[in-house]
Amino acid sequence: MADKGKRKRRRAEADSDEETRLPFKNKLKPDSAILEILKDLTAATAAASSSSSKTLTLADIDLDAKCREVSELNLLSVQSEIESQILKIARSILAGNGFGFDVPSRSATNQLYVPELDRIVLKDKTTLRPYANISTVRKTTITTRIIQLVHQLCAKNIHVTKRDLFYTDVKLFQDQSQSDTVLDDVSCILGCTRSSLNVIAAEKGVVVGRLIFSDNGDMIDCTKMGMGGKAIPPNIDRVGDMQSDALFILLVEKDAAYMRLAEDRFYNRFPCIIITAKGQPDVATRLFLRKMKMELKLPVLALVDSDPYGLKILSVYGCGSKNMSYDSSNLTTPDIKWLGVRPSDLDKYKIPEQCRLPMTEQDIKTGKDLLEEDFVKKNPGWVEELSLMVKTKQKAEIQALSTFGFQYLSEVYLPLKLQQQDWL
Repeated sequence: MADKGKRKRRRAEADSDEETRLPFKNKLKPDSAILEILKDLTAATAAASSSSSKTLTLADIDLDAKCREVSELNLLSVQSEIESQILKIARSILAGNGFGFDVPSRSATNQLYVPELDRIVLKDKTTLRPYANISTVRKTTITTRIIQLVHQLCAKNIHVTKRDLFYTDVKLFQDQSQSDTVLDDVSCILGCTRSSLNVIAAEKGVVVGRLIFSDNGDMIDCTKMGMGGKAIPPNIDRVGDMQSDALFILLVEKDAAYMRLAEDRFYNRFPCIIITAKGQPDVATRLFLRKMKMELKLPVLALVDSDPYGLKILSVYGCGSKNMSYDSSNLTTPDIKWLGVRPSDLDKYKIPEQCRLPMTEQDIKTGKDLLEEDFVKKNPGWVEELSLMVKTKQKAEIQALSTFGFQYLSEVYLPLKLQQQDWL
């Protein structure tokens, strides 16, 4: 009897030690039970996608303000638009009026959040950019040069990076941010997406997990890409034939968390596709995520830092960025669920004080500004979490979970989140 009592005490002490080292691990159900929950989520997402026979567009909504959107154009159409612009300029010069460009304004005051579409769109205000004005002559020259270069790309049917474009005329552009900004202006002027201009950004985002797709005719199996995964192609038009047996897409903010999940092969334990832009979302990753969501009809769950910038990154994927609101219909992914790390998780998962960071004045200002955004206000859960963050003045990165062990993220935190369906 005494031996039995000792064994029970040892087991209880072992369980207590395990709970101290890995909080909440004893609450986890078998993986099979969590997989059933995920299957129900996937089925509900697929049913919702098929029930909505037609995707709502800007043209379907009667708005007080007139708005504009760009569309995907083929090379001949882009060339034709450029040539129409040049003919318009030539007529204006011959008439003795000089020339300039009517450029759609991308300022904050010309943006509108449309709740029915759950994304930011660009209103119709334009500003004149005349050549014969000392304050705009240089920017007008850059605009003309970018249009000329884009016309060459269309004629030759080749792609270049934004960096290549900058180096064609360094003395004029001076800084790549200037040529990048005007490139977006040119997209608005011509009424086409930036990818239609055949100018792409360098590869940044990566994907790993239960996904097979063709990249320019080559079949890519993302379960066989090693720990680093497959770089997301910068021109999405060469991606096709997506196939997957995943139950969800896991959108990860940072490279460190992505590497942890990839090395632990989290996608084999819970069939999923893991994608990251390694921080601020780039166009290629946003396009790729949307393509996966629309073609595979899978739910998207987001894992970001518990700070205002994590929520801003999540909102860029879901509602669009103000800088590229003119193309939000192609760049946004609807119905992304906020899985973690949320401000309420810090206490819920007993994150130690030494792993939490004090918010700076700029962090607090950013958080308060986000609380004023319509896309945040429409989601009461987001408002509650963001208000808690601003009130406690505490933030934490995903890596704060490593205080319980480097694999706590993949072994306990995410499985428990999925089991409890704890997403917003």
